[in-house]
Amino acid sequence: MKILILIPFAAVWMVTGAVAQERIYRCGNEYTNTVSEAQAKNCKLVSGGNVTVVQAHKPSAAPATRVATATQPGQRVDAGEQRAKDSDAKVILESELKKAEARQAELLKEYNNGEPEKLGPETRNNQKYLERVAELKASISRNESDIAGIRRELGRVSAASASSAAK
Repeated sequence: MKILILIPFAAVWMVTGAVAQERIYRCGNEYTNTVSEAQAKNCKLVSGGNVTVVQAHKPSAAPATRVATATQPGQRVDAGEQRAKDSDAKVILESELKKAEARQAELLKEYNNGEPEKLGPETRNNQKYLERVAELKASISRNESDIAGIRRELGRVSAASASSAAK
C-alpha cells in the first residue's frame, strides 16, 4: 500500500527534474549553457522563461558547382558576353516599348479625347461613366510614364553598348 503511494511521488520527482533547466546564456545568435564558454564570449544570461533551441541540420558536404563564374562580385565579364547581354536587353526593351505603345494607342482610341462612348449600364448611371473615364485617364497617364521609363532605359542600354564597343 505504501509502495502505491510512493509511485506517484517518484513520478512527480522525475518529471520536475526533467523540466528544470540550467542557466542559458545568449551569445549573439547562439545559445549555450556552458558557464566557461559564456564568460569567455561575454554572453548575457537569458531570463524570464524557458528557452527552446532547435539545432538546424547542416547541409551535407556536396561538391559546390558554379553555374556562372562571371557573376561573382569583383570579376569582369568578357566583352563579347557583355555585348550579347546588352543586345538581349535591348531587344527585350524594344518589344516592351512596342507593347506599351500599342496599349497607349488602344487607350487613346477608347478615351476619345475625354468623351468615350457610353457602355450599356452607363447610359442610365452617369456616375459609372465618370468613374470609367477617370480610370481611362489614369491608365493613359500610367502608360505614358511606363513608355518614358522604357525609353530612358533603352537610352542607357544603347549608351552602355556604344561605350563597351568603343573599348
